[in-house]
Amino acid sequence: MNTLRSAEWYEGADRNAYIHRAWMRRGLPDDALDSTKPQIAIANTASDLTPCNMHLNEVAESVKQGIWAAGGVPYNLPVVSLGETQVKPTAMLWRNMAAMAMEEMFRANPIDGLVLLGGCDKTIPALLMAAASVNLPAVVVPGGPMLTGHFRGEALGCGTDVWRLSEEVRAGTITNGQFMESEQATIRSKGHCNTMGTASTMAVVAEALGMTIPGFAGTPAPDARLLSLSHDTGRLIVDMVAHGRRPSDIMTRDSFLNAIVAVAAVGGSTNSVVHLLAIAGRLGIDLTLDDFDAAGAGVPVMANLQPSGAFLMDDLYRAGGVLALLSQVKDLLHPEPITVTGRPLVDYLVDQPVYDATVILPRDAPLMEDAGIAVLRGNLAPRGAIVKPAAATPALLQHVGPALVFDSIEDMRARIDDPDLDVTADSVLVLRGCGPRGYPGMPEVGNMPLPRKLLEAGVRDMVRISDARMSGTAYGTVILHVAPEAAAGGPLAFVRTGDVITVDLANRSLSMNVSDEELASRSQSAASEAAYATPARGWAKLYVDHVMQADTGADLDFLVGASGDKVSRESH
Repeated sequence: MNTLRSAEWYEGADRNAYIHRAWMRRGLPDDALDSTKPQIAIANTASDLTPCNMHLNEVAESVKQGIWAAGGVPYNLPVVSLGETQVKPTAMLWRNMAAMAMEEMFRANPIDGLVLLGGCDKTIPALLMAAASVNLPAVVVPGGPMLTGHFRGEALGCGTDVWRLSEEVRAGTITNGQFMESEQATIRSKGHCNTMGTASTMAVVAEALGMTIPGFAGTPAPDARLLSLSHDTGRLIVDMVAHGRRPSDIMTRDSFLNAIVAVAAVGGSTNSVVHLLAIAGRLGIDLTLDDFDAAGAGVPVMANLQPSGAFLMDDLYRAGGVLALLSQVKDLLHPEPITVTGRPLVDYLVDQPVYDATVILPRDAPLMEDAGIAVLRGNLAPRGAIVKPAAATPALLQHVGPALVFDSIEDMRARIDDPDLDVTADSVLVLRGCGPRGYPGMPEVGNMPLPRKLLEAGVRDMVRISDARMSGTAYGTVILHVAPEAAAGGPLAFVRTGDVITVDLANRSLSMNVSDEELASRSQSAASEAAYATPARGWAKLYVDHVMQADTGADLDFLVGASGDKVSRESH
């Protein structure tokens, strides 16, 4: 075994070592702080205000048992938790704060290895960003999706069916009372969203990056096998410390390319783009938007899951799970990257049968061909924008129409249902002021509701463009993450209602029929520039002053790159 990092705290006969040991005794076995015992932190995002992660304290107990069984010493380390459905104005405002706080606590404490417990959307990305920055041996335990709830005999996809049913209320096809009645049936059990939303996508990403025990992602939260795998993870981290197996050994550039393939194959969330870019940035890996287009090109969507398809996460699990699905695209994966076990991911993609071919579709009959997340560029998005073809209306991915511009989410909400709104099904809804700096925090508002009068006329999708994000559970022809954002002086700030916008997926183009000279003139006109309030203090001010754009992951500029695990000074 390598010399343990924790020995810097606990080994020796001086006053400092005495203090470190004495204050930690508190009933531990006499040899618990010996230099041969790996000290393992369980970075736990459990919180009663993060409903999808409420059960992680129970999971942590199984992890602890595994650590003890393998000869390590476990410690529960509560870390910042972000509940996607609860925090205002948006959980994304605090992803970087959570990652920074986690990193500092991982470095500051006498820890040799980390077990990362996450579930809800931002928790796994923040944990992986922190683990990448401190680069201690680490492994992810994904909290798992909830079981499927039913309403009036139909399965409900949490998130996806909220968007769908709320639009049907606005269209007048169901009553608000019926909508409210479905609330009791939506959340059936512990766990995160049961669609292929961001939480499920990031569990798949963690597995494709090699950061989970292979086969863990997608295990339902109430399933007893989740606790068994958590116990196995506790045992594994002790072995990882012994062999010095670190995130930088596992998450290589080829691992990230594998993760992009996995996201495409499952029809994963567009949020995976900003998270993968941010994690890669912490490792010093040069990952760009072009890699998403290149690695995802030609990858079919074979997971018939909401929001792109029909089924839900517990259906995927019974059909064979993530490994069975990835085995269908094994030839598209780089074979060299290892997992937390030390063996390559592709080693686990042999003899992985599909038990239900209506859920995991055959390679030659996928849900959609060539449906990886696409990157669009043009004079409206010089540094790129993204779209998820699997969730879009195919006919709208080649579209020309006049812009209808909203300067903020509040502006949109105030006008969208105005019966006199000058809008048709061909209009392109444009929302700005919702990027990383402009909101601040880049909220999930890109999937704007459709104008009520069009819903009542039977319209169910339109082209929508913004510098915001979209929930992974959402759907529609929604173009997101426009960079630079409006608040950073991007061309989105100078679009005017009536400008003709062209979306051309085949040529990866997003443009408006405005000349460079006219754009320059608009940008120099003070009257055309939207005013974005700058926070006066606290985290929001630090965030706005230092956040980067979506095309580089929306991390803070001073957090790019790793600082390692060294602490050079002793305080006692």
